[in-house]
Amino acid sequence: MTVDDFGKSLAAKTLAAVLFIVVIDRTAHAESTSLDAGKDMPGGQASSRASTNHRNAFSNASGNLSFTREFDFKIGNALFEKLWVSSPASTKSSDGLGPLYNARSCGRCHLKDGRGHTPQANWPTDNAVSMFLRLSIPPQTQQHRWLLDTGRVNVIPEPTYGTQLQDLAIQGHAGEGRMHITYKETIVTLADGEMVSLRAPTYRITDLGYGPLHSQTMISPRIAPQMIGLGLLEAIPANEILANADPEDKNGDGISGRENRVWSLEEGHLKLGRFGWKAGSPTILQQTAEAFAGDIGISTNLIRKPFGDCTTRQSLCRNAPHGESGRHTEIKRPLLGLVAFYARNLAVPRRRNADARQVQNGETVFRDIGCVACHVPKFSTGQNSPDPNLRDQTIWPYTDLLLHDMGPGLADDRPEGQASGREWRTAPLWGIGLTKIVSGHTFFMHDGRARNLMEAILWHGGEAKAARDKFSRLSKRERSQLIAFVKSL
Repeated sequence: MTVDDFGKSLAAKTLAAVLFIVVIDRTAHAESTSLDAGKDMPGGQASSRASTNHRNAFSNASGNLSFTREFDFKIGNALFEKLWVSSPASTKSSDGLGPLYNARSCGRCHLKDGRGHTPQANWPTDNAVSMFLRLSIPPQTQQHRWLLDTGRVNVIPEPTYGTQLQDLAIQGHAGEGRMHITYKETIVTLADGEMVSLRAPTYRITDLGYGPLHSQTMISPRIAPQMIGLGLLEAIPANEILANADPEDKNGDGISGRENRVWSLEEGHLKLGRFGWKAGSPTILQQTAEAFAGDIGISTNLIRKPFGDCTTRQSLCRNAPHGESGRHTEIKRPLLGLVAFYARNLAVPRRRNADARQVQNGETVFRDIGCVACHVPKFSTGQNSPDPNLRDQTIWPYTDLLLHDMGPGLADDRPEGQASGREWRTAPLWGIGLTKIVSGHTFFMHDGRARNLMEAILWHGGEAKAARDKFSRLSKRERSQLIAFVKSL
């Protein structure tokens, strides 16, 4: 062997050894992080590819959406932001608003596709856009009981004002009334002496436009939720969700999550409820149709009510001109489908600061005090999504999509479907750390009563009381770590 041959042989062996070491190192690294693989992309391959620290962080399409369907996403976005006008109008494709309504577009409540907010003051100083009141009464007749027992309806509407208070109306009509909120502050002292003020809201309706409310009217406030990741939640197989249900608390952990089964307008039978603060809607398409009917007063093929939520006692509203034409509803079926497609494909932003020591320590605290019992970190989507790009994804939504008794402090005392007046669906936590950037505030819970994450945690009661009490006993450093982790989601 010549010197040159030896040199070449040595170089080849050295390169092979280096490559072997690199492969071993990468394999070891992959094994060490396998449990956390993908957590930086909570929506799997459908996670947003765009910048996260931006006001539009919730408005991006699924990262794996095909080029051909991006056009449909943009059309859906345009329809989501579309301002509807009253009938009759020269723009036939845009008329049909109201006659009573809460907003003229989907985007008016879900500004930047984010979370709604409480009004800064009561009317007339401020309005309540992105927040409204649900209304209903207990069953009064055998027919009412049958409708509830069979799941045909989730609630019995208030006889005059329907299922939702519409505070706005088209010209010539009166709004139904105004939401009035008062707050009472209560001081909570944590184990280390830190004091936190919680505000408890009380709701009433003023300026009633159509006479008195039923004496047994039940009122429940609602903040418009953020829109990201809905299609991924819809794509989780029902059996995976139900695997976490334990309505009788057979394992004795104090957590008894259970499903809400609600009527599918598309299929004509009961299905697992997934969407809404009490899991009152089974699919994104149905929830979209319900929002068009209740919030804007627009008829769809699923809910063909051109008069929206107007009741038989509101005859002027019932007889007002509408935007339907022959067999065509006010928003045609293909266009409703595009709005639902847009909602399904609003991408979950990537996590921020996931590798920071404080965040990782906070994740350990989050797990150790029991938050993961309801805020289940991880699921896999199945094959049933209408959108192929949302199938077979590993996702990290931090919810179980089940109902939990949250105690008397959060109770609205208004049942919805099979959900009691003390039960709420576990809210997904992904994207929660971007609320301030996207929505300009940090109001949390179903009615925005919590002004920050600390208050939101301390409002947890009922099944979450044990975890809340453990949080209260943490050191200030541990509490900061846990909140840093939640903000990273």
